[in-house]
Amino acid sequence: MQLQAPDMRAFRAIYFRKHHSTLSSLNPNPLITYKSPNYPPFPRKFHSTPTTTTTTNNETVATSWTTAYPNPPPSDSASPNASTVQAIYDPVAGRVVTKWEPNKKKEEPDHGVEKSRSSSNIDQGNRIYGDVIGSSSVSRGVRNKGKSRSVFVCEDCGYSDGQWWGTCKQCQKVGTMKRFTEGVQKKMSGFEASENALRSWLPQHVAASAPIRLTDVSSQINESSWRITLPGIFGAEVERVLGGGLVPGSLVLVGGDPGVGKSTLLLQIAALISEGNDTEDSARVIYVSGEESVEQIGNRADRLRIETEDLFLYSSTDIEDILKQARVLSPRALVVDSIQTVYLREATGNAGSHVQVKECTSALLRFAKKTNIPVLLTGHVTKDGEIAGPRVLEHIVDVVLYMEGEKYSSHRLLRSVKNRFGSTDELGVFQMSQTGLEGVSNPSSMFLSEQHSDSDYLAGLAIAVMMDGSRAFVIEIQALCVAGSSVPRHVNGVPGSRADMIISVIVKQAGLKLQENGIFLNVVSGVHLTETAGDLAIAAAICSSFLEFPIPMGIAFIAEVGLGGELRTVPQLEKRINTLAKLGYKKCIVPMSAEKTFSEKQSEGMEILGCNNLKEMIHTVFRRG
Repeated sequence: MQLQAPDMRAFRAIYFRKHHSTLSSLNPNPLITYKSPNYPPFPRKFHSTPTTTTTTNNETVATSWTTAYPNPPPSDSASPNASTVQAIYDPVAGRVVTKWEPNKKKEEPDHGVEKSRSSSNIDQGNRIYGDVIGSSSVSRGVRNKGKSRSVFVCEDCGYSDGQWWGTCKQCQKVGTMKRFTEGVQKKMSGFEASENALRSWLPQHVAASAPIRLTDVSSQINESSWRITLPGIFGAEVERVLGGGLVPGSLVLVGGDPGVGKSTLLLQIAALISEGNDTEDSARVIYVSGEESVEQIGNRADRLRIETEDLFLYSSTDIEDILKQARVLSPRALVVDSIQTVYLREATGNAGSHVQVKECTSALLRFAKKTNIPVLLTGHVTKDGEIAGPRVLEHIVDVVLYMEGEKYSSHRLLRSVKNRFGSTDELGVFQMSQTGLEGVSNPSSMFLSEQHSDSDYLAGLAIAVMMDGSRAFVIEIQALCVAGSSVPRHVNGVPGSRADMIISVIVKQAGLKLQENGIFLNVVSGVHLTETAGDLAIAAAICSSFLEFPIPMGIAFIAEVGLGGELRTVPQLEKRINTLAKLGYKKCIVPMSAEKTFSEKQSEGMEILGCNNLKEMIHTVFRRG
């Protein structure tokens, strides 16, 4: 059966009327009444609160939308100007709509507002006359993080609110709420934060700085008194690495593995600076630790037998507090142990993070440059042996020193990898004892063993000279040839590819039958031989072990071995030979081309023997009678 259009309209009207009747029975009071105040009608706003319908003991308690006007002024319920706002459910639109109606008894004066209007709150999106949804971010309690927010302040009484009202809730005055925008206070970071840490107390120069001629700057510097000198053998080793002493206003970073002696090194340096020397008086030095307490530092100073009165100990991790104490004492030097434990309050991140390490180092750098006080830092290292933190840390500082040491050795090596005031080809040698680090005047002694030339078991031992920076070290190379060994070769301290090449050259060019022998190579004291100046000493040690012929005492080898068996010269040969002469060596095997250079410079009776290739070396050294 098909219905006609009039019948469909009739059924639709009956359905909506029944649906509206059902909603009315569930909520018998769907209206929201609002009494208008007696003052002129401004755009009205009010807070609406929905309530639920509950059933208790077969009694239906239905509540509808209720309104609350904050601090309402007294109004007459019988006022002729009263108006009504109704919130009804529109079955056609399927949502709640609002309707404003004037009092029917007496018509409201026309203020440019419509007498009757019906609007959907969802369509408007603004909070007007019983807004059901509420699209304001303030009403939802949601505020965009990091953005400015608006606040409405009464210009008469100062009352503030996050939402605009036509009337002040406190003084009830109309039209006094003005809008103000609050700026978001950001946390400072970067250059701004570290600069503010110093700006509060650093002396300001009255005259503006201007470029200065190079000649004027050079004339103001006295090289003899410019650097801070360190006395004693220990101080001489540190001065060598620093390039002649500690430069005022410099920032020095010392890195190394845990337990290698970084804190001990800086504590001893601080003690030397505070004690002074013949040319400099004693001065104050501050040692700040973020890892140890003052009592622990004092206990370590007692073990090192440090008794100076001008060394001040301080334990803090706040960089601003550290700089404040430095301003009060005005020391000759400042030591911070370590850079990964201090923090800048205005910078983001925890202590040791990339941002904190960078900004704390920048703050200390500006402190050093503006006050001309040298600052020494210690830095942690990663598993790869590099200083922990951002790579920019090594770019900021003036000097980067690395302290090295073997696990089971008491010797420590201090080398420079960056130095704006000196050479990076310097190396300091120390020995750790119960009283701290001691300088080693003869570093070659740590790489040499007792020599007994008459002993047969010393066959396979040869002396080489290794350069590390600008210093020459005499080292021992040991070789062992075992016939019929299941292990073809094993090397320690020598690059494997270099050892294979030298062994192949000996077999091919010297004619020694090493194919059926297991060859073992070792460099004494765990030194790693990386340069080619030790090639001839490696070949001599292998030949000595294979021929079972000990090398005579007092002979050293300095040359590079080529694939044709020829001997080639190496850099800094003169310095190597002078080092051997000071240690009492009598003979040195060098390339033939270098013998002519040193023929007239036999230092302290040392004999220079030149050879063209490996065969000549074997006939010269391993010759009986």
